[in-house]
Amino acid sequence: MTLTDPHRTETPAPLSEAGGTEAFRIVRPAAGAPATPLIFSSPHSGRVYPPEMMEAVAVGEALMRRSEDAFVDELIGAAPQAGVTVLTAGYGRAYFDLNRDPWELDPAMFEDELPPHVQGRTARVAAGLGAIARLAGEGQKIYGRKLRFAEAEDRIRTAHRPYHDALTRLIGEAHAAHGMAILIDWHSMPSAAARTVVTPRHGKGCDMVLGDRFGAACAPGLTRLVEKELEALGHRVVRNAPYAGGYTTEFYGRPARRIHALQIEIDRALYLDEKTQEPTEGLARLKADVARLTEALAAGWREV
Repeated sequence: MTLTDPHRTETPAPLSEAGGTEAFRIVRPAAGAPATPLIFSSPHSGRVYPPEMMEAVAVGEALMRRSEDAFVDELIGAAPQAGVTVLTAGYGRAYFDLNRDPWELDPAMFEDELPPHVQGRTARVAAGLGAIARLAGEGQKIYGRKLRFAEAEDRIRTAHRPYHDALTRLIGEAHAAHGMAILIDWHSMPSAAARTVVTPRHGKGCDMVLGDRFGAACAPGLTRLVEKELEALGHRVVRNAPYAGGYTTEFYGRPARRIHALQIEIDRALYLDEKTQEPTEGLARLKADVARLTEALAAGWREV
């Protein structure tokens, strides 16, 4: 089982059995846990903003951190007890967005001309949210100067590539051991986004959004299982709106090859004070709910 990046020119570095680097952290299943093909990932919970980035920014770190999926790594932290491998990011999302194609860059942010393979005309780039975000918070420009393309290349080498090398290998290991791999990519969404969802079933608002690329990224049984378990826990769950899954779900999800990828977006208001970025009492309850879902996946993955 292989997944390849058409822009890669070098061989990825070997993956250690545990631990990680500044770019990522891996936690393997606990001793005695059941063997499963499950991988939980959190690409937006990183908190590292290197000095060379901070030299160029025109806003405070607190504002940039509002784009993070705060505490999502903590929400999934108990998953190894159920036989799940967990991969979390090290670098902050504003440094480099790991849920984007690495070449999704805004030409207006750079002082030099970008090469032809750069994807500079996507909707995300237009919104200021490419692989290197132009905007933060309520639309404030992050940088006080133009960047150089060499800086983007350096961020790809130090952040995006190591993280996705690790994820590719974890998926390959799971597939080799079990004949399949199941990736759950965990995110959080602003409560304002959660409130935009209106459905006949739930009315206005939701707690969770399951993004399976409208069925293209995973078997329908996986989406149904997750939806059933979350609704049994009392959560309002919708599919593919306003988020259908990002780069990770689209790139890795290959259900015909028994590689399944599902994105889960959680309303931050369930566990976070969005003004202070501090957790609320809801964090403990949500951690317990995620643990129950994890146990259900560990018990039911063979039915996917």
